Amino acid sequence: MDVRIAGGVVRGVRERGLLAWRGIPYAAAPVGRLRFASPIDVVPWPGIRDAAGFGAIAPQPIRNPLVHPPIAAITADEDCLTVNVHAPVWDDSASTPLPVMVYIHGGGYSAGSARDFSGQGEGFVRDGRVVYVSFNYRLGALGYLDFSRYSTPQRSFASNPGLRDQVALLRWVRDNISAFGGDPANVTVFGASAGGNAVTTLMATPSARGLFARAIAQSPPSSAVYPSSLAARWAGEYVEILGGIIGRRERQDRDGERDAGGIRRSPQELLTTATPNDLVAACAVLQARTPDDYPGAFCLAPVIDGDLLPRYPIRAFRDGTAHRVPLIIGTNDREGAIFRGRVDILPRTPTRIEALFTRAPVGARQAMRDAYPGLPARRPAADFGGDFGFWFPSTRVADFHSRHAPAWSYRFDVAPRLLEVLGLDATHGVEMFALFDRTDLALARIMTVLGGYEEYAAAGVRMRAMWLRFAADAPPDDGWPRYDERDRATLIIDEVDRVEHDPRRDRRRAWSRFLPALAG
Repeated sequence: MDVRIAGGVVRGVRERGLLAWRGIPYAAAPVGRLRFASPIDVVPWPGIRDAAGFGAIAPQPIRNPLVHPPIAAITADEDCLTVNVHAPVWDDSASTPLPVMVYIHGGGYSAGSARDFSGQGEGFVRDGRVVYVSFNYRLGALGYLDFSRYSTPQRSFASNPGLRDQVALLRWVRDNISAFGGDPANVTVFGASAGGNAVTTLMATPSARGLFARAIAQSPPSSAVYPSSLAARWAGEYVEILGGIIGRRERQDRDGERDAGGIRRSPQELLTTATPNDLVAACAVLQARTPDDYPGAFCLAPVIDGDLLPRYPIRAFRDGTAHRVPLIIGTNDREGAIFRGRVDILPRTPTRIEALFTRAPVGARQAMRDAYPGLPARRPAADFGGDFGFWFPSTRVADFHSRHAPAWSYRFDVAPRLLEVLGLDATHGVEMFALFDRTDLALARIMTVLGGYEEYAAAGVRMRAMWLRFAADAPPDDGWPRYDERDRATLIIDEVDRVEHDPRRDRRRAWSRFLPALAG
């Protein structure tokens, strides 16, 4: 289980009938002068590096203990650029390298890590004999705000640090995965939510060309990529928030002193000297403001920088300049239903909805109201917001990409009984526990407490089998036809799977008129 790779030798472990190497650096630690910089090559280590445990997660807010390990058991650190590899036990007689699946975790580019249940991928390794790769990348302000406007000859602030981390990881896979039994020419990159956005964005990133052979995007907010002018506004607002947080604490620390004035610092000094906790706190404030200040936008997202990402991914798909690899793309039945309370980020309030209507062509507004009767009441508003963020952009990617490369479209409709009672139905992320064979986790058990476990788990088995078949360079299922713009065949994953042609056609047509720039 000792493997030599770039950087040195790593020693893995054999657990639950699988081999695992965890916490392997794939780039130098992005700390000190490398904070906000492009990733650089890993620093070699002496001797044999223990690869039994996961590396630190990226700095982020406290997470949901029903989904993630207890926060006390997790170390968060800027030194987080590590990769994990899970593989079947090697057969010395086998000479054929295995397909590789690289999973990009979600979490809105502000939370999540490769040590989440989806990052381990044991169900995929057992069922399909693949080499499964997961990794951490920079999140929040450290990875997904654009501070390049503050670059100086002495200090560089790279655009898109998180996306650059993902490209660096894929290069690491190309150069090292054969040592773990994987085929560097047979890599499938996949992810859900923000991870799905990463997939569609990587497909439009020139420097990622040739680093993966196929892609799966689950519930991707594919259009959540923004111009540098808007990203610069968010950066400026963030620096102001960060300065206020640091200034208030310093005033409290000096309480009672004669000089209670604040210390003025440049944006560069604030960004390079702030603690990770302050960076996370400021990011949370900006995230909370964005849905009302910029309805329909997500402040943590890739940016069109004219360098790493020269074009909007949607336009690259339309024009055929996206990487022409086979693609599975899809969403869940009611993506927007879960986005309430602390995750109320979609345009689903009356004010936000009205802002989108104001921006839309006058002639398109009534058709949109007809497509969502009762808008802005709670249920149609949730569907409107979810379709804006996830479903309609995914249909655009499927339409455009199918002109140039094989594509398959799906919708996940299975909802355990409790989710139906709560009015959530098959909402955003609901497929994940079943897909990754982790219906034993607490939240999955709660979801199925009123029934529907067998149907939910079985849907995950079928979905995983299709993903594995696709990763092995085959059509995902004989009964799932390829997608094209003529009939828009879509697999509906339900208690009994079926194929529908151009599902929700009236909504699609309404959105095409409502968002003509996205419709192409």
